Amino acid sequence: MRPSQRTRILDAAIRVTERDGITALTLESAAEEAGVTKGGLMYHFRTRDELLLAIQRHLTDAWEAQLVAELGKPLAQASPQEALEAYVRLGVHGSVSKADLAFMVESVTRPELAEVWDDLIGRWAPPPTSTDPRDIDLLLAQLAVDGLWLWRATSMIPLSEPVRQALHDRLLKLVAARDADAG
Repeated sequence: MRPSQRTRILDAAIRVTERDGITALTLESAAEEAGVTKGGLMYHFRTRDELLLAIQRHLTDAWEAQLVAELGKPLAQASPQEALEAYVRLGVHGSVSKADLAFMVESVTRPELAEVWDDLIGRWAPPPTSTDPRDIDLLLAQLAVDGLWLWRATSMIPLSEPVRQALHDRLLKLVAARDADAG
């Protein structure tokens, strides 16, 4: 199936950002990268803000699909531990995109953009509602994997696969400790 022009534009805008940074992303640069006229782009996105919001949704939809694939079942059928285990596996071994990071950072000062990311994270790794050590362990695992993802996105120093696997295994033990303590 041929991708829609809208999807092609979103993917092109992400490529511009990955290659040249978010400040280089304009309606013109996205249209040129997508091989459409500026008018063709503006049919779908009248302003840069509309384009940015659509990109945030496009990226979080892709993350959600990867998380569901990693989980192996719908999120509604998973326990918080299973959801966070999928989050850990994807965070440690999944791909890292500088464009994803750029769009996340862009959302920090824009509530309408931040809401898109907050919704995704809230479904997969909701903040604890208690100070129970098991709940805090889940938060620690999430913060560690988020920190690792950020480090991978910003560092030129790669981690060896054995080190990444050791981190993965340790984080999953931290997540699993929740059920071991409860049982």
